Amino acid sequence: MIEKIHLSILREIDRKGSLTAAASSLHLTQSALSHSIKKLEQHCGTSLWLKDGRQIRLTEAGNYLLEQANRLLPQFERIEDTLRQFAGNELGSLRVGMECHPCYQWLLKVVQPFLAQSPGVDIDVRQRFQFGGMAALFNYDIDLLITPDPIHKESIVFEAVFPYELVLVVSQSSKLSSLTQLAPADLSTETLLTYPVETARLDIFQQFLLPAQCMPRQHKTLEATDIILQMVAANRGVAALPKWLALEYAQTLPIRLLRLGKDGIHKHIYVGYRKQEQQNRHLQTFIALARRQGSQTTAG
Repeated sequence: MIEKIHLSILREIDRKGSLTAAASSLHLTQSALSHSIKKLEQHCGTSLWLKDGRQIRLTEAGNYLLEQANRLLPQFERIEDTLRQFAGNELGSLRVGMECHPCYQWLLKVVQPFLAQSPGVDIDVRQRFQFGGMAALFNYDIDLLITPDPIHKESIVFEAVFPYELVLVVSQSSKLSSLTQLAPADLSTETLLTYPVETARLDIFQQFLLPAQCMPRQHKTLEATDIILQMVAANRGVAALPKWLALEYAQTLPIRLLRLGKDGIHKHIYVGYRKQEQQNRHLQTFIALARRQGSQTTAG
């Protein structure tokens, strides 16, 4: 069987000009080098070189194998170098799953420094899970899951990266805008705008409306945060969003932020990953940057 060492021997003989120099370059004894080629010749049934005094003359088969060595060995070396980079966490990809629709703008502020700190690592963000993010994590479709609603499993680690408050965003011209905090019944005459997520995963329903047995007059779903807030600003509905995100839009849109109930609804954004990858440097770099950006977000 032809092995990498056979190709390396022929290349070094061609480069160095003698068996002695080639053996020294490859950290082999001359007898070990000769024995290796002799075994290959026996396997192939043809000679690869002929000795002419102290000189080595390659046969036609030997020259053919030398050509292949010069073509293949650089590819082997690139493969080995790439594997070393993987082993040193210098190369690879990080696939991030999102179960937090309003977190996309925040995530972009994490991605930029991550790419700067990890020049050999690509990143991909996936959102279309229909809230099957845990399955994607278990099935190795993603490496990280960003979610406000962790499902704790023994093989998955969830780390909180930053806290936030869920607030109701209303138009400055809304009749609700004069209030400082809301009761569930206040939404009974309103159109509630949400992302296209099942009601069981919407905190405005699960933690605010349903416990009080209240429902909005109408419930509409929209995919884009920008459109939701433009609709709110035009007094076409109200929306429950993270306070940090609503504050960003409040700088340019005529909207107000209202607390949901006396104490408000308080949440955390979590990053989840497989426990077996707890030492993965890419993951830990991302989480550290997520925490840093989270603290800047909440401070702002």
